[in-house]
Amino acid sequence: MFTLTQLTCFVAVAEELHFTRAAERLRMTQPPLSRQIQLLESDLGVKLLDRTNRTVRLTPAGRAFLAEARRIVRQAEHATLAVRRVSTGEAGAIAVGFTAASAYSALGEFLKTARSALPAVEILLHELVTRDQLEALSEGSLDLGLIRPSAVGADLTARTAVREGLVAALPADHPLAAADGPVELPDFDGQDFLMYSPIEARYFHELLLSTFRAEGVRPVFTQYLSQVHSILALVNTGWGIALIPEAAAQMRYAGVVYRPLRLPGDPRPVELDYVWRKNNDNPALDALLQLL
Repeated sequence: MFTLTQLTCFVAVAEELHFTRAAERLRMTQPPLSRQIQLLESDLGVKLLDRTNRTVRLTPAGRAFLAEARRIVRQAEHATLAVRRVSTGEAGAIAVGFTAASAYSALGEFLKTARSALPAVEILLHELVTRDQLEALSEGSLDLGLIRPSAVGADLTARTAVREGLVAALPADHPLAAADGPVELPDFDGQDFLMYSPIEARYFHELLLSTFRAEGVRPVFTQYLSQVHSILALVNTGWGIALIPEAAAQMRYAGVVYRPLRLPGDPRPVELDYVWRKNNDNPALDALLQLL
């Protein structure tokens, strides 16, 4: 029978698709990591990963098993958290989910507040997209999520954490990069534009799509990507222009110029929410919510 260690190793390799990075993430060396994967495949009687000297890919069986492996690991993490909780809320642990983009805005202030006011409370961070956070919150494996506005179930409560504007990210040699004054939406008409994925980054996709439609602007969407850092990497190569949350402009690329954007409506349309389960009985979460 497989072990939790084997599942944890498999999930790390499946998400990183790279044994060295997975080993660094798990703070172990690569040989024992490879051994755990081999033992898991032997116990299951199926091949989960196709490995070469250069690439790692999930097999069809590996893709099917990944969802179940994640669920079991989450349940184990939740069980660990449950035994750590204490009644006063002055100690214990809080599992917090966050999106990659939120790390540039609300997450920093949130961690400073938690660490200063609740030094004995352990904050366990999990980087997850909004969809996965909502699932984990409902299951109880997350206490608090930092997510983009989304339809939440009756079992969840949402509160605005921060609002911010958008800025234009432009290749350094793009004509708009050298223009005077803020960039305006009509400037994007007919331009090669790096768009957010309608599935993995649905919030930003719909926000930008509705913004462009309201002004009759039609950029040429050349790629659909889920993460801001991936979009900026392509802007850096001159692949197209983009709009990103203003806090994400902290990421610096030699070939990217950031310009302010003048919007006709709300100057801060990008929202990030705190979300938690209404019947969450973690005393440490109650103490933290009083501070937010």
